[in-house]
Amino acid sequence: MSEPVDVVLIGGGIMSATLGTLISELQPDWKIVVYERLSDLAQESSNAWNNAGTGHAALCELNYMPEGKDGSVDAAKAVQINEQFQQSRQFWSSLIGEGVLDGPETFINSTPHMTFVRGEKDVAYLKKRYEALTQEPLFAGIQYSEDSRVINQWAPLLMQKRRAGEPFAATRVPAGTDVDFGALTRQLFANLEAKGAEVVLNREVRGLKKLKDGTWRVRWRNTIGRTPGETRARFVFVGAGGWALKLLQSSRIPEISGYGVFPIGGQFLKTSNPAVVAQHKAKVYSQASVGAPPMSVPHLDTRVVDGEASLLFGPFATFSPKFLKQGKITDIVAQVRPGNLWPMIKVAVDNPSLITYLVGELLKTHRKKVDSLRVFMPTAKDEDWTLIQAGQRAQVMKKDPEKGGVLQFGTEVVSAEDGSIAGLLGASPGASTAVSIMLGLLKDCFPDRIGEWEPRLRELIPSYGDTLNPRPEAAAEVLAETAEALALTA
Repeated sequence: MSEPVDVVLIGGGIMSATLGTLISELQPDWKIVVYERLSDLAQESSNAWNNAGTGHAALCELNYMPEGKDGSVDAAKAVQINEQFQQSRQFWSSLIGEGVLDGPETFINSTPHMTFVRGEKDVAYLKKRYEALTQEPLFAGIQYSEDSRVINQWAPLLMQKRRAGEPFAATRVPAGTDVDFGALTRQLFANLEAKGAEVVLNREVRGLKKLKDGTWRVRWRNTIGRTPGETRARFVFVGAGGWALKLLQSSRIPEISGYGVFPIGGQFLKTSNPAVVAQHKAKVYSQASVGAPPMSVPHLDTRVVDGEASLLFGPFATFSPKFLKQGKITDIVAQVRPGNLWPMIKVAVDNPSLITYLVGELLKTHRKKVDSLRVFMPTAKDEDWTLIQAGQRAQVMKKDPEKGGVLQFGTEVVSAEDGSIAGLLGASPGASTAVSIMLGLLKDCFPDRIGEWEPRLRELIPSYGDTLNPRPEAAAEVLAETAEALALTA
């Protein structure tokens, strides 16, 4: 039997790229193999046009800081997300300094993050949110206005031909970013290959089995020619988007019992009209529609991909039974197991508004979608905007002791008790917080090594093992240092 490799990473996206890079920095003698079923890397959720490119730091996303039933707002979740993004910024900064990544302009650009709301209720909420965030060091510099002249300076397209007398308000954080996660992913994998990792395209992993010696048999086939084969590995990470559920189920680890995923696709309206693009440099988020999943919060975004600026608006939900954009129509049915059937039924019964929302989205014509854009941008013209298909998002469904089953926002790592295999389920804000997620995975799966790795981790991520927000001076220092390293103007 052939000698096992140390690590197999399944999936050619930002999660595998981040974990592989961390492991190569911490344990350069380990043999790493990456399997990607498509003919290129970063073609699913990490692809620049399959996501909004928001450097999720909770600067503008209201779903990280919802209003409580008593009208209160709690900044804890927003602070947590921001802390996680600061780890990503530090990691990328270190890799640029060491020559692992190309110039920052190849994957990250300064783009203010804004929130824009209408109506007295939402204006009152946004003001409370702003007042709470001004007390948090990581949100230093946040601005608030109800003045049309000020908001017009921030984002002119929001205010042109806006109806007089309508209550509105906006917040703005100049330090926001737009990130091309596809470019970042490809650069990380290129460095892994240069250091000896094997990155294999057109190779679909079909099954996982734990062997008596504690290693994993990774069964695969080439998508060209259908040639089968297998690889033994001491550790397996499943970073395959919605496909991760299927592979973790095939591994038969008990920890995956009770999990299911609900696939939600998305579309964006896009314009590259220079006259329109030149008037908007921001990512502007608002409140989600009633019944909409958190990942469907409407936003009008500046995007910079391959050096070209454009604007996106959306997302508009679509439905496909596939777990990946290039998945299989049987995915949604093939996931059903005795352990997750009841939780999934409960999610369906308890979320009728989600079904109503999806049906409404599917019935929208192009004109209706541009009408939704006109809520943000009253001067939008139908002919300037075209629809593009974004990626599939596999929202987690899981057991709940009280409700039976819940639909969960965010990402979740599922790992075996012995730490020999782990996989990632879920969606936003995954890519932006990939570094934090993978640091947690290393701690859980390699508890006997994390101590010896800590000095190198602190070199790569100076705030590793600590939090910035309770230390205003440290927070300001890290923000300034990473802004300089990443060539961010704010």
